[in-house]
Amino acid sequence: MIKKTLLASLILSSLISFSQELVSSIPLELKKNRDVFQTINNDKKEITLFIGDKIKVKAIQLDEKMKIVDSISSERPNTKIYTKMIGYNINNDNTRLFWSSNDSKDIFTELYDFNNRKTTTKQHSLLLKDEKVLQKFSDIDFFYILTVIKKSNDLKLYVFDKKGDYIEKKINLNGFTFYKSDYTQSNLYEVLGENLLPFEAPFSLQLINTDNPTSLTDSAKKRKCYFKNNRIIITLDTNIEFTQVITVDLTDFKATEKKIKTHDIEEDRTYLNSNSFYFDNKLYQLKSASNLFYLTVKDLDGKVLKEHTAKSSEPIDFKNSEVQLEGGDFGGKRTLENSSQFIRKVNNLYPGVSCYTIGQNTLITFGGVSPVQQSASQFGMGQFGLIGALVSIAVHNPGIESFNSYSNRKVVKTDGLFDKEGSHIKGDLQPLAFDKIRTFFDTYKDVSSQTLFKTDAYYLGYYDNKTKEYIIKKFND
Repeated sequence: MIKKTLLASLILSSLISFSQELVSSIPLELKKNRDVFQTINNDKKEITLFIGDKIKVKAIQLDEKMKIVDSISSERPNTKIYTKMIGYNINNDNTRLFWSSNDSKDIFTELYDFNNRKTTTKQHSLLLKDEKVLQKFSDIDFFYILTVIKKSNDLKLYVFDKKGDYIEKKINLNGFTFYKSDYTQSNLYEVLGENLLPFEAPFSLQLINTDNPTSLTDSAKKRKCYFKNNRIIITLDTNIEFTQVITVDLTDFKATEKKIKTHDIEEDRTYLNSNSFYFDNKLYQLKSASNLFYLTVKDLDGKVLKEHTAKSSEPIDFKNSEVQLEGGDFGGKRTLENSSQFIRKVNNLYPGVSCYTIGQNTLITFGGVSPVQQSASQFGMGQFGLIGALVSIAVHNPGIESFNSYSNRKVVKTDGLFDKEGSHIKGDLQPLAFDKIRTFFDTYKDVSSQTLFKTDAYYLGYYDNKTKEYIIKKFND
């Protein structure tokens, strides 16, 4: 028995060592209240890593091999006012970091000028009168703060340029129609402000980065947004009859709307569920009842490109992995053997679907997830768990947050591989970089200040609390 255990341990250790590569190790002494964040300059193939604590922020420039090119340090902004990093933009290859107060009214910007070995700061006060902040977006040229105006269909963008100055752009959505989850017509403010707790708070708008695998915890949200190709795409699935897609063009700040119907199911609405995922300029919709569900791929005009059906009485023929149940009444993980269990659980939980590119194909994860099942002992850490607690005060990092997103939840899920037309591809799935990183975290516990970013591969950064070094490792799909 001991020999078998030792052999299994050696095999696991070997798999871990071959799946990762140490590319950088930076000696660094960090205090408490740590933040970490990175920006990527694709033109120069440079990464700037920002590592902050309660006293200072160190900006470290790395080349494409993750070797240190240069670094600058500055004092951390007043911690009593500016509580978190919220984003960036870039000016002449130098990064401007944005910090904000908890209510987003006070903004502090700091430009890290490596050529002149200095930093330049600016401060702004936003009125945010009768507005609710929804989300923040970072780009090379601009940094955006998106709000919705009280009791209206109007959005507003605060657009910060390369100099750190901003203008306001109001986006009028008059003429669009909005419905709450009870099918009553309302305005955008009320739809976004609808209380969907315990899973989704009022005025929450989940930001999705499709460059990384997305956890079902994020994709199961009914109100999501995507930032790509100079557009903001907002999807609303609060009404199970359709997905409402709002596209904001950031060149002229005009919005367009599409309502894309979900698959009709002849059953009382009370017992139905639905959600969607925007990917590769298409919409992937999941519609479920207690005994079946549909996975439908549509273009943004609502045309069906491909549809897959799962029934309780038949095996699911468009999946490539076992159906896994995590959490549950008995804890741990187990495999569900029949379709009826899976479909029933998906419909009773918060359903979600997410997509990720693998070569020329698309990996689709579909299933359902519960709200956080929080015990009294976990309450003090908040609902983020270990990794989430470490990054919750920093700028949004969907990659690293996804690793602990299933902590203290019931999750049922499976995966399928599909071609660009949405047809299923049979065969076994190979481990992704995310799977290898998850295995790494199972082994290495005494780390903090994690970040994850992608260039030619996935790079995981973390602070080794024992060696007092900031480590960067490379992982490939």
